[in-house]
Amino acid sequence: MSDINGGQFPQTSGSPIWPGTVFTGPLIAGNVIHSDGSGTLAGVGGTTGTANQGYAHMCQSAVCTQATNGTVAGLFTTSIVIPAQSQITGIKVMVTTVLSGAATTFGIGTSASATALTAASAGVTSGALGLVSLNPGTSLTQIANWDNVGNQDVQIVVQSTNTGTGVFTLTVDYLQGINLAS
Repeated sequence: MSDINGGQFPQTSGSPIWPGTVFTGPLIAGNVIHSDGSGTLAGVGGTTGTANQGYAHMCQSAVCTQATNGTVAGLFTTSIVIPAQSQITGIKVMVTTVLSGAATTFGIGTSASATALTAASAGVTSGALGLVSLNPGTSLTQIANWDNVGNQDVQIVVQSTNTGTGVFTLTVDYLQGINLAS
């Protein structure tokens, strides 16, 4: 696992060549901060009316392999850590080297549970290259984990059905610290 270090050359994989700006809390944007009670909507450049702030969409990506990078067979622990009380809005995998072996399926979870975010075989590549989009399915536990990851940061893991030679980039989209729970 490595930290993001911008502005260094040569840079490590996952670190930008340019320096970046770091925010510690959720990035919130909008030109009407507090509703004025009028029920009107602000015009271009306006600052009064109904509040219109929203959370900036965040994402983290990591290159993963179908092989194990720890002690559990087929389990790959990523460098992706989602902040507490965030809402996961999407999980995508860009397969760059075909997954191999008897089964080319995998699931996405957290260090607490390898099936916290998808079913064990939710990701199916059919031995092909390209983009695979994942969702929580119909499990109430997995849906709740997408809606709010909980009161502690979660580290993302990939559980392959079998180990092999596949390589892919995993991207998790989220709204930081939005603190939802439906």
